[in-house]
Amino acid sequence: MDWSKSKSIFIVVFLILDVFLYSLYLNRHTEAQQVPILGEKNIEVRLKDDNITYGALPTNIEKASYISGRVKNFEEEKVQLKNVQTATIENNNKLIVQLREPVKIPNTLEEANFSEFLKQYVYNGANYSLWLVDEENRRATFFQSVNNRTIYYNNNGVLTVYWNEDNEIVMYEQTILEKIEEYEEEETLLTPIQVIQALYAKGMLKPDSRITNMKLGYSTLVQLTTQVFVPTWEVQVNTSDDNTEEYFVNAVEGKVIDVQVDSSKVEEVENEVEGALESEEVKEAKKEVDTE
Repeated sequence: MDWSKSKSIFIVVFLILDVFLYSLYLNRHTEAQQVPILGEKNIEVRLKDDNITYGALPTNIEKASYISGRVKNFEEEKVQLKNVQTATIENNNKLIVQLREPVKIPNTLEEANFSEFLKQYVYNGANYSLWLVDEENRRATFFQSVNNRTIYYNNNGVLTVYWNEDNEIVMYEQTILEKIEEYEEEETLLTPIQVIQALYAKGMLKPDSRITNMKLGYSTLVQLTTQVFVPTWEVQVNTSDDNTEEYFVNAVEGKVIDVQVDSSKVEEVENEVEGALESEEVKEAKKEVDTE
């Protein structure tokens, strides 16, 4: 394949990527515009009427940058690990490790009890924070963090730890993002009360509920070779029937997002882009055959 044909392929791929990014921006901007804007006094009255309460809200988080990163390929660079019985690599980016000697964990419900294990036995283990403990299936899920901010529901930044009936860790599965960079330009973020306002406007805050926690993390905006993450507010709510609900709000645009659904949609687009690239390559190959 000569240079002119290769150049044509790259032009087509980048055009597809540009169209995707622009459509993604328009969709999110449009949804953000649809969030009714209420004055702080107005929202406070409405919350009081519905007996929706909250404690101390985060302060001094006014700006943050988008970040980007790349999926680590474990095949390209071998990592040094301790206490390994077997280590296999799946799809280049998932590391599956069986431990030679099980590691005792005194209490699997507390994140602090995993800290030493992560530091000693997991590649860059200190860069993960506990997300969910499934006692029935004896496993804990950790999400990758950047600057103490969690990257929510990205399949390329997840650590899953498994233990036996004696609370001894016996294996783990790991994916990780590397070459994390912050964009130079910082974005002005929605304040916590504006985030509460956005959730209320969407009817997501039920009467007699209490907002128990709010913190800033990241959700996936673009998931191609280089992945881009947008600052995102995580909001935990305790409902009147004592259930816990979690919501995620784009901290820049105000869109209430389903981080799990959005990630799957982005992966579908990624497959479409890769398919388009493959189609162009096939076309070029056919042209070469015809020429010959």
